[in-house]
Amino acid sequence: MSRLGAAMDVRFGASVTEFLDFLTDLGLDHLELKREYLEGHPDAPTADKLGELADRYSVSVTYHAPFRDWNMGSFNDDVRRASVEQVKRTLDDAATAEASAVVVHGGAVPHRYPDWVREKAAGNARRSLLECAEYAADVGVVLCLENQPQNESKCRYTTSPADLGATLRNVPVDDDHLGVTLDVGHAKVNGYDWREFVEFFGERIRVCHLHDNDGTNDTHDPLPSYREIVETVPAEYFVFEMKSVDDIARCLEVDAPPIDTAL
Repeated sequence: MSRLGAAMDVRFGASVTEFLDFLTDLGLDHLELKREYLEGHPDAPTADKLGELADRYSVSVTYHAPFRDWNMGSFNDDVRRASVEQVKRTLDDAATAEASAVVVHGGAVPHRYPDWVREKAAGNARRSLLECAEYAADVGVVLCLENQPQNESKCRYTTSPADLGATLRNVPVDDDHLGVTLDVGHAKVNGYDWREFVEFFGERIRVCHLHDNDGTNDTHDPLPSYREIVETVPAEYFVFEMKSVDDIARCLEVDAPPIDTAL
């Protein structure tokens, strides 16, 4: 049976416990945590504590590996190694918390850089993903590569079904340990219907991020029409990725329960 929940954003201001109260009041049963965002809150739980909270609230958990200040496809080898280490730490936390999956981005490089730089960056991205996927297999957590939105200044390697598929084919790791995160909002802003990713990847999709936009910008708007997606996509975890807690309630077309969003 699939789980429906939401991602906690550092902008919400709430603690993990407060956000879990909010989620479960809405009838949701899944929590996704961006690991780097946890570091922005003074009351962030340890991975052990998070596992206890998941049991207490009867929710499943996924993690999102750090991405704001990290790039697994950096042509700077020190940055690449440090980024891989961040993903591995997230996989360790996920294993400790008994989380089921870790979402990861595939790296990027500026378009304006010369060919040799972009070639090195692409090779580094493949190498990093392989290292992280092998580590995921070792710790028993599924690593799920996300389709990213296109970017005017940067080349990303997972913006289309074909490119995401090519990236995965270059990483010789069992499908059980390297899956896909389908982000329906990213698909839409790139000009693809989310069904194209379902046809391409099928049951390899383990996590599905839910949000909407007008097709021109990745605005992470509410998605009240999520039900068809949940019924069609063969993912185990469906995650509203919103910019505010009120927008999570708008997806469900209900009033938001009270939550303390001020630190």
